[in-house]
Amino acid sequence: MSLREILAKIPGGLMIVPLMVGALLNTVDEMHLGPVEAALKFINAPAIEETVEDPHTGEEVTVKYYEFLEIGGFTTALARKGTLPLIGMFLVCVASQMNFRVGAQALKKGAVITTAKFIAAISMGYLISTLTDPFSGLFGLSLVAIVAAMSNGNGGLYLALTGEYGDRSDVGAVSVISLNDGPFLTLVALGLTGESFPFVAFLAVLLPMLVGFLLGQWHESIRTFLSHGEKLVIPFFAFALGTTMSFAAFFDLNVLTGGLFLGIATVVCSGGLGVLALKIIGEPNQIAAVAEASTAGNAVQTPLAVASAASLAAAAGAMSAERAEDYQSIVETATAQISISTITTAILCPLAVIAWHRWQNGCSNSDETESSRDQDE
Repeated sequence: MSLREILAKIPGGLMIVPLMVGALLNTVDEMHLGPVEAALKFINAPAIEETVEDPHTGEEVTVKYYEFLEIGGFTTALARKGTLPLIGMFLVCVASQMNFRVGAQALKKGAVITTAKFIAAISMGYLISTLTDPFSGLFGLSLVAIVAAMSNGNGGLYLALTGEYGDRSDVGAVSVISLNDGPFLTLVALGLTGESFPFVAFLAVLLPMLVGFLLGQWHESIRTFLSHGEKLVIPFFAFALGTTMSFAAFFDLNVLTGGLFLGIATVVCSGGLGVLALKIIGEPNQIAAVAEASTAGNAVQTPLAVASAASLAAAAGAMSAERAEDYQSIVETATAQISISTITTAILCPLAVIAWHRWQNGCSNSDETESSRDQDE
């Protein structure tokens, strides 16, 4: 079995595995192990100097240490500084695949499901952040983590499930549902809470998506060319994002419980509200709503994107530096929680679709039986 096939069998593997590898390498790096530092010093790797307080004398002293992710060149550029550029490239490629040339039925389903999923996300986020804390609430969850995880669905999983259990309009609805990719809806949700993100902050996040969308509409050959980057970039920016995290974060109780809670809430709340919304508009088949009740692997980049937008807002004077720092402080925990939610929903969402499909068929057969009885009478 090839590495690609192994990753395909792991829920969100293309995103989660490189992220975990990056976090593991960063964790080892931060341990400053003697043999590792000796090897780096032997090859003349640049030393990192840091001023710290001596615990015994209380005086400030300068210490030197070595990290293999800080050896410079392309290695450091990719591992330490490549996250935001790679995410920008990813958003261009993703947006290029969006297509509004879908049928009226698919358009209606996609709009209803996307809206219902977003309402479920902000409702859960506002409820928890209001009752607890917007940056470290129930199970350590932040508003950013909740909205990012619950509003951004796994498009590949959706296509697989609707392709097997849905109809053509369900599959076509993915063109509209794809609008929830990226951090835009999370920024909108934060804006509704009164956060002051200037227009330039939204533009900075949306511009790569807008460029990608326009390129995709321009010519089919461009769309095809950029489609390869949609998956190709994921493991690279996931690895780069992982190198900013500590592997120990995934074993934190708040991260584990928060991530599991997010996964269950995403399936139950966003799926349930989506089903209700489709029933209200008279759709007899609600499989698409349940199939979209997942967390996308690429949602893990949203906390960092939001923190970047907050820094831009602070630089523009629209947000205090302290508030921007609050958003920066939650990136590691929120990223880990969303990663766990991705894995959780990848397991629970297909089970929910199968259960709902059987229930719908059971109700349909029951209605047909009652109808035939009425005709006989």
